[in-house]
Amino acid sequence: MALGRILVVDDEDSMCQYLSILLQKEGYDVTTANGGAEALRLLEGKPVDVVMTDIQMPKMDGIQLLKGIKGMDPTMPVIIMTAYASEQSAIDAVNLGAFSYLQKHCKNDDIKMVVRNALMLRQARTENAQLKKELTKNRTRKQIIGQSPRMRSVYKMVEKIAASAATVLINGESGTGKELIAQAIHQGSDRADKPFVAINCGAIPETLLESQLFGHLRGSFTGADRDHDGFCRQAEGGTIFLDEIGETPHPIQVKLLRMLQEREIYPVGSSSPVKVDVRVIAATNRDLEEEIARGNFRTDLFYRLNVIPLNLPSLRERAEDIPLLADHFLRRTCPDYKGSLGSILDEAALRALQGYEWPGNVRELENVIERASIMRDGDRITVRDLPAELWERGGVEGGVPASLSVGSLISLEELERAHILSVLEATGGARKQTSEILGINASTLYRKLKKYGVQDDDDMEQDEDGVPGAELLDAVDDVLRETEEETSLV
Repeated sequence: MALGRILVVDDEDSMCQYLSILLQKEGYDVTTANGGAEALRLLEGKPVDVVMTDIQMPKMDGIQLLKGIKGMDPTMPVIIMTAYASEQSAIDAVNLGAFSYLQKHCKNDDIKMVVRNALMLRQARTENAQLKKELTKNRTRKQIIGQSPRMRSVYKMVEKIAASAATVLINGESGTGKELIAQAIHQGSDRADKPFVAINCGAIPETLLESQLFGHLRGSFTGADRDHDGFCRQAEGGTIFLDEIGETPHPIQVKLLRMLQEREIYPVGSSSPVKVDVRVIAATNRDLEEEIARGNFRTDLFYRLNVIPLNLPSLRERAEDIPLLADHFLRRTCPDYKGSLGSILDEAALRALQGYEWPGNVRELENVIERASIMRDGDRITVRDLPAELWERGGVEGGVPASLSVGSLISLEELERAHILSVLEATGGARKQTSEILGINASTLYRKLKKYGVQDDDDMEQDEDGVPGAELLDAVDDVLRETEEETSLV
């Protein structure tokens, strides 16, 4: 495997051949070009790590090539070769972003050293960009809480979608987290370092929507006192999220269709198209096929948007996630919450939360938790601190949801098991790290894992003093205590 990929650009064949032989002997993959235009064409189709270019070339000189390369990839190290070390144009090239410059016919060791240093810079920049991408992705992943089978299926789908450049249509009821899922797709993609621009198509008046999306020219309408780029151009190179796409009027649908087909837009007041490079993720809480049947949505636009459909479950379809969501929202809204769910939310209130239909989904649950933490009469949130509709629609009698059987709710023991196993999975099976995250003794963790059927007797261990740790407390709130939600996935 080559140590690096080098592109050598020089109008002299002898110089290209000389550098090619020298660098290939060092283990590099070397490609040559006899001019700037040819070099740019090669860069479009073949990735390289470093470019070495002569500064004096006909038609397109080294400075022009440098600017072209930086426009394509600002992180690409470019080494300028010049006949004279003091040549002002070479110094200017460094000021414009060239990595370094070399005098032609300098020592071979000097050439090897500069190339080696340029490759090290390239590698460092690549690793840094990847690290930033992972950190941003992890921050986004913690914004959605859920370990139910339905949500795990969504997470797997998001990972697959992010790796592609296809248009995505997210279907889900209001409040299910469609924008957060769109952000997760963007952050997991190659566009993560570019803008993510979100627009609610149903919240902007029809008369302004076209201008907001596609921009306008100065003087194109009353009040247009300057040029405006619009959201599509602001998202250049990145992702544009079109929420509530089903509410866009027909004239805008036509223009969106053209953008998806031709990758170009017409700003208001302009007769010339503008090319755009954006990935489109749309979302809707409507049944677009029904909207098509009613004549409210274009069939051709639907098929352009529905390349990859992603369906988000409602909260009532994943009621087992409610304790984790309640814990998450209490951490954000309740100042005296110490991470012990049972200490502030009694069992009857938890059952009422799990038994409710949640027409507003996760957004409604967040609002209910925030309200209850403020309006509670005592230290704990009881069922009477919850809105009346949770009693009525949830079938609460005497503080217990009468409409629910015990089997329809997740038990504390089941939630404890799910939480421990998910932390174990997140740590790659590292028992010690898992016990530290959970805040329990290692020997207690081993006994629990044996109980779940994932720990053999041979693996049982004592702590450093040879004394088994205390048993994990029965309630889930003691498992979650002082534990940040590291197992949240997106």
